[in-house]
Amino acid sequence: MTQIMLKVENISKQYRLGLVGTGTISHDLNRWWSRVRGKEDPYLKIGETNDRSSSSLSNYVWALKDINFDVTQGEVLGIIGKNGAGKSTLLKILSRVTSPSTGSIKSRGRIASLLEVGTGFHPELTGKENIFLNGAILGMTKKEVKAKIDEIIEFSGCQRYIDTPVKRYSSGMRVRLAFAVAAHLEPDILVVDEVLAVGDAEFQKKAIGKMQDISKGDGRTVLFVSHDMGAIQSLCNRLIVLKDGTVSYVGNVEEGIEFYLKNTDIIGLDYRNEACQFGVQEVNFLDSKNEKVNLISVGQQVVIKVKYKNPESRKLSISIGFFDMFSNFKFSCRSDIINKSFDESQGEATLVIDKWPLSAGKYYYNLAIHDQSSMVENIKEAGILNVEKGDFYGTGKLPGHSKAFYIDYKWM
Repeated sequence: MTQIMLKVENISKQYRLGLVGTGTISHDLNRWWSRVRGKEDPYLKIGETNDRSSSSLSNYVWALKDINFDVTQGEVLGIIGKNGAGKSTLLKILSRVTSPSTGSIKSRGRIASLLEVGTGFHPELTGKENIFLNGAILGMTKKEVKAKIDEIIEFSGCQRYIDTPVKRYSSGMRVRLAFAVAAHLEPDILVVDEVLAVGDAEFQKKAIGKMQDISKGDGRTVLFVSHDMGAIQSLCNRLIVLKDGTVSYVGNVEEGIEFYLKNTDIIGLDYRNEACQFGVQEVNFLDSKNEKVNLISVGQQVVIKVKYKNPESRKLSISIGFFDMFSNFKFSCRSDIINKSFDESQGEATLVIDKWPLSAGKYYYNLAIHDQSSMVENIKEAGILNVEKGDFYGTGKLPGHSKAFYIDYKWM
């Protein structure tokens, strides 16, 4: 049976708004008097949900409310949510930087944290001295740190500056060294906030590879917070979605990301511009029966009709580009590339895609209109298209990859 490394039970964190500390003397006296009588803190009975976009009627707010989850050995748990959802507060509680208002945490072994740039580093000490300092904080002996120090320095890529005070490091260099220390000093649980975004692409790839090695090879546990859905998807095997300080989803990574995106105002509704004087007026997706659809199958014929207004009868080209929900470009269809233009004062352009090539999932599309000299209209995130599994090749067989781009081909 897999061992539970971290158990979080009913964790809540309450803050008083607008003030530093716990608040007024009267509130502190009320808390003290309640403790003396063995009563519950009276201010834990009040407080509002942590919705940063709305005004508050109470001076107290719940940054976290009744958080429960387990993390097993070797598991990589992803934590996502909008800014202000409570991700960093949760990690600070797990790292014992701050304490919860209610609830308890049970953990096995050492926890190493990388919460923000340069966490735990002393700016006046050199990089090498900070490696020993961090090792001591983690409970390691000088001998244990010495055995790892060459590996840490090489991984960080900061060899030239290792005897220079950390205060002279760039933010990227501090993150490199901090991650190298946290990952190589053999913590049982590694807690990583979204600081990796500070590093360059090379280091991000290196860091994700190291976290995979830590979890799969060494059987260590990783908690990873990021807004990079691609990194979450490639690294994590379970996901928690936080919303307004509460857990709104726990489970499969793919389903969790879809749940998060579906419940986040990232993409607007399908584009409709009835008051249009110039440009795109309406967009419709049709199936082979000429019926409007917003769900299509892989491999089916798709007809896209774009109604437009062009009162000056300019010579226009129209393009539509498709992106996945992580904003990765997939493909576009531009009329000017195939020498097709539209010059009617009001008309309907028709695009036919004989076999839809993208795998099952959600995609959004951008629309653009150009005349001979420039772009005259650019509608970003114009709408969403849902795609379900389909038999692209007509053989009843699907490719092994769930995220595929299908093309027609023949073996001779």
